[in-house]
Amino acid sequence: MAAAGGVPGLEAQRREVEAAEQRGLRAGERWYLLENHWYQQWKEYVESGDQNSSSFPGHINNSELFEDLESFRLKERLVESEEYVLVPEDAWNKLVSWYGLEHDQPPIERKVVELPSTQKVEVYPVELYLCQHNDLDSPVTTQFSRVDTIDAVLQEARGQFEVPPEDETRLWVKNSDGSCERLRNIHMTVLDACLSTGQVVIMETRNKDGTWPSSRPHVMRNSVEDDELYRGQPGVCGLTNLGNTCFMNSAFQCLSNVPPLTEYFLNNHYLGELNFSNPLGMKGEIAEAYADLVKQAWSGHHRAIVPRMFKTKVGHFASQFLGYQQHDAQELLSFLLDGLHEDLNRVKRKEYVELRDAAGRPDEEVVEEAWRNHKRRNDSIIVDIFHGLFKSTLVCPACGKVSVTFDPFCYLSVPLPVSQERTMELFFVYMDPRCKPQQMMVADVFSHRFYKLYQADEALSCILDRDDIFVYEVAGGLAEPGGALVLPVYLRERAPPRDGDPGYGVVLFGHPLLVSVPQAQLSWDALYSLLLERLSRYVRRPESGSEEEEESEEEDLYDPQANGLSEGEEEEAAPDEGPACQAEEGSSGGSGGPPTPSPPQVTLPPTANRPKRKCRRQRVLFTVRPVNANGTSERPALPGEGFALHAQPYIAIDWDSDMKKRYYDEEEAEGYVKHECMGHVQRRQRVKLRECVELFTTVETLEEENPWYCPTCKRHQLATKKLDLWALPEVLIIHLKRFSYTRLAREKLDTLVEFPIRDLNFSDFIIKPRADVAPAPHKYDLIAVSNHYGSLRDGHYTTFARNKDSGQWFYFDDSSVSPVAEAQIESKAAYVLFYQRQDRIRPPGTAPYPRPPDAGGGCCSDSMEVD
Repeated sequence: MAAAGGVPGLEAQRREVEAAEQRGLRAGERWYLLENHWYQQWKEYVESGDQNSSSFPGHINNSELFEDLESFRLKERLVESEEYVLVPEDAWNKLVSWYGLEHDQPPIERKVVELPSTQKVEVYPVELYLCQHNDLDSPVTTQFSRVDTIDAVLQEARGQFEVPPEDETRLWVKNSDGSCERLRNIHMTVLDACLSTGQVVIMETRNKDGTWPSSRPHVMRNSVEDDELYRGQPGVCGLTNLGNTCFMNSAFQCLSNVPPLTEYFLNNHYLGELNFSNPLGMKGEIAEAYADLVKQAWSGHHRAIVPRMFKTKVGHFASQFLGYQQHDAQELLSFLLDGLHEDLNRVKRKEYVELRDAAGRPDEEVVEEAWRNHKRRNDSIIVDIFHGLFKSTLVCPACGKVSVTFDPFCYLSVPLPVSQERTMELFFVYMDPRCKPQQMMVADVFSHRFYKLYQADEALSCILDRDDIFVYEVAGGLAEPGGALVLPVYLRERAPPRDGDPGYGVVLFGHPLLVSVPQAQLSWDALYSLLLERLSRYVRRPESGSEEEEESEEEDLYDPQANGLSEGEEEEAAPDEGPACQAEEGSSGGSGGPPTPSPPQVTLPPTANRPKRKCRRQRVLFTVRPVNANGTSERPALPGEGFALHAQPYIAIDWDSDMKKRYYDEEEAEGYVKHECMGHVQRRQRVKLRECVELFTTVETLEEENPWYCPTCKRHQLATKKLDLWALPEVLIIHLKRFSYTRLAREKLDTLVEFPIRDLNFSDFIIKPRADVAPAPHKYDLIAVSNHYGSLRDGHYTTFARNKDSGQWFYFDDSSVSPVAEAQIESKAAYVLFYQRQDRIRPPGTAPYPRPPDAGGGCCSDSMEVD
């Protein structure tokens, strides 16, 4: 029998069901499995036209589709049109209302899913096993559509395991090889995440101390009290130095003490804004790594934490921070702000925006357009808190064309007023007290070597304050044509050779020399005598007639190894050694002809063609060898040739250890006279932060390396440029450009910049027109300072920061944290200043300010005015 009252006739039933079936599949709709035998029976019944026909199908019965009638689990590998048919939701509901459903049988509901290039009813959903990180042996079986999001899986797991709403959780999927992979993007679908039936999904819950069970970092533990039991003030937590990572620690501590940013992460607002598809971002990984570190630091469970995972993530996405070299905290800060912005950018697809010049339009119109265009591509918590607006004005010096643009900024890099005077320490090496300036040469000496030989026309910016600068008096310039040749000379001590290795045990010592050698005297003997004379103040000569003299045949005097000559090279007798030689066979005792023209060299006849002579001569104290620029290895001449003195030769004076000990006075060689000018102490310069901002907004002319293309002149021009502040953000970062690269110096500026702790007023610098009624506030209070101690090449970073909850200032020095008085904050080490607008600073102990309705309002929004 047909269902009672209200049931349409058989022909009407057939038309209604067929009409529903012919509508086609639509993504997201529900369709239902219907046992094919029952469906065919129904079709036969309605086609018979007889309501009393024996083909009446009775209640809908899908029992043949289930493995059993207890779990009602669908049989595997059912075939459509043979074992079941699919009907849309409205057709199913009609059939159930007309014929009813067999007692206790659940409807077999399935979704229409949008798959690549097709739509289909998902008969077999993905079946996953959910379990908790601390209980892997008790999985729960659940089913999900391939179009369900990972967030749906997460919420199902939270419900199954009754996780409190305030606890933070995340998911991992266990692969077939036993490894686990984070399901990082909760907006991704099950299909896109490549989850398949039978996989295990693990949910873990963040520990109370901010760490995750799966990757708990090392923590510094007290010998008595375990960190699990430790309860400290949130935010008062140090960071271990992993090896020259103080720059990273300082940057993090400053950002960590920016109240609105830290509360954004502690309250998990970032979870809904992670951008995994931004090609300019880091797939959310930098934001998550930063969030993990913030939550650990503000858990109150750690005295100090080891930021190893954070360091790894930073190095992975910014290769310049790989390894453990010292870096600039401001550069890391810039990377972090940019990385967090892109990882949290609410704009998922950045559209192309064409920037237009003001072209005479009112500033208010241009700035609204500029900020609107900026927000079309950039909308994040970083923009909300840190972004302000410059007004940039360029004026062409040729045609007077004025170009006005408004550009967003994240921090101000302000210059320090630099004195035009510079004090340098020099070591002057005399040759003649009456020397002229052009007869001096300047060199940078480092580790007994010439690090650099400066040319006369080089700027002082080439010389750093930490360099050891020697000024040598010489007779002529380097390779001066027809004049003297200036030879750089190293002093080396040589141990006895070992296993035939002539380079064994060579060690540089003392200060190197620049020695002028007349080109007419370019012989090895003359060079030996000249060097002996140059060293006479601290090198003692053997006394004539003493046992220190030695007798030898003449060829010993020209022994290639005796005076540092390579095989095949000869040497001339030194004229001032006075060998007093007599020829046994009536041969002349001359010393050979003049040197050949450039390149100068010395070539003597082979000793085999010369008569042997008996000589009484002084002992050779040292040998002279041509070497490379570092003085580390000899530079031999070609076989059969003399040693050619190239345009920039380097010479080494090699001392035997015993000879050096007997004849070289090291104390006298290292001695110097301190000139009275060294007593001059340069007065320390003090400037106010206001002067730095004024200098930042001063009109300047563009440099030749960075000209501006004038659209009127159709050429690049050295235009004048002026930056003005149009609107300031809630948190203003001011970078003091201490690392100076000017024409006068390239070094850190230790100028003391006086900056206020409270009431920094920018009213005089803001050029945005303001209404007379209720003007926007422009006063800021200091909340953090990144300090740098030391020089340009090395140093140490620390942080002063004001705790957002207590209002107390603390000093962060890597893993050490201590309270500090406000009077100690201002110092010449201050490098990056963090100011928060006064009307956004909450008194200690009060609740955070609520986020405005338009969280992305930025500096031009009525709901969040930041100027």
